[in-house]
Amino acid sequence: MSARTRYRHSARRWQPALLAAALSASAPLAAQDAMLGTILEEPGAAGLGFLSRIESSPYKGADDRVDLMPLYLYEGERFFLRSNAAGVRFATQENQGLELFVERRLEGYPEDETPDILEGMETRNSEADIGARYYFKHNDHALDLSVRQDLSNNSNGTEIRAAYGHTWRGDRWALQPVISLNWRSAKLNDYYFGVEDYEVTPERSAYSAGSGVDVVAGLYGRYRILENWSLLGGVYAKRYSSTVRNSPLVDSNLEWGGMVGAAYDFGNGQVRWDDDHTPTYVKVFYGRDSADGCHLVKIMTFSCVSLNDDDPTDIWGVHVGRPFVSGLNGWPLDLVGYVGILRHNERGHQPDAWQIDAYMKGFYYGFPWSHRVKTRIGFGFGVSYAERVPYAEVQAQAQRERNTSKVLNYLDPSIDVSLGDIFGSERWHELYFGFGVSHRSGIFGSAQMLGTVDGGSNYIYTYLEGAF
Repeated sequence: MSARTRYRHSARRWQPALLAAALSASAPLAAQDAMLGTILEEPGAAGLGFLSRIESSPYKGADDRVDLMPLYLYEGERFFLRSNAAGVRFATQENQGLELFVERRLEGYPEDETPDILEGMETRNSEADIGARYYFKHNDHALDLSVRQDLSNNSNGTEIRAAYGHTWRGDRWALQPVISLNWRSAKLNDYYFGVEDYEVTPERSAYSAGSGVDVVAGLYGRYRILENWSLLGGVYAKRYSSTVRNSPLVDSNLEWGGMVGAAYDFGNGQVRWDDDHTPTYVKVFYGRDSADGCHLVKIMTFSCVSLNDDDPTDIWGVHVGRPFVSGLNGWPLDLVGYVGILRHNERGHQPDAWQIDAYMKGFYYGFPWSHRVKTRIGFGFGVSYAERVPYAEVQAQAQRERNTSKVLNYLDPSIDVSLGDIFGSERWHELYFGFGVSHRSGIFGSAQMLGTVDGGSNYIYTYLEGAF
């Protein structure tokens, strides 16, 4: 029996917890923390989707922000990934639990068009927080208490959030109002709303923001339209504390926002990661950055496969995956979730650095010749965090006068063949040799979570992958 058929499972019912987590993925919009994401009904839930959101800006003269937020979702028994947050769960019980997490705070000055009031000021960027969360739920009621601390050495600020939510459910829908109180330290408020002495102008006086409590109220919902697809949406309003409202940078007492999107739940044929018969995929690879102008679409269509010969850099890495779905809807299509590390060899241009990738990848193998030589075409979609922005991205973005980000969207197209079928070895049937592309990008500057980056990098690599 092949590794693939050993883990084939029957279809499973829709998992409302997964798509509820999709709403909580935009925590800075006021669907606070994991108010919905902690309602986990079965382990192993995973999904992908997007949210298109709009929110007003607290800064004088700034336009409303329209933003695209990719949803990378996984809710395991211990580990979870919720787009801009990832963490581990401890001391879990049926109705309560404790989580430790890291999260990207989606705040900061507008980067697409700077309003006059912020001209000449040092940019306040999004930061990364480390935090802990305790949640408790009873029937349709949920309480959530979390604390966050900046770990990116930007504000060095602290925030404590306390939230309550109530959920109404139907066969295809769920609706949850949420209200929260957010205490923010003086360091956090001053970083985003303070004015240093050297930044003073006739229109902008010096200001030191103190600590304060923001009040946030929101309404969030989902509606299942197909077996695995759901529509998501929500609206919220935030009233800032007086210390923020009094800042010379701010002209609004109230911030509002809304979002709408969709998410796909990989519940059809879901595979338990801890099942003894579930194979583990291990991929080792090595590659080099592509030549200037040789972008992802050209590489995938084989119209350009040139490598960078001017100032080349290399990568090598190991990605480990486990299947979520075998034979999706009866098609020759498997879905595998991967996590792994990648090492950038910068060849002296800058210090070498590590990169962490997490993504969901679909493999299609229904070719007419696959019964003789199994051939797979794969496409992965997820998120990537680089310890240091890769040199290839630094150079390309500098030439275009664009910004960079350590966190970017990750794409991983590939093509491979079974070495066992080529050499006539059944033992090697699940050992593949192929070529792929390691691609990082900011989705054309449309995603604040990805630093509103327009651009990225491509590394063409070769690999061996085996199922064990």
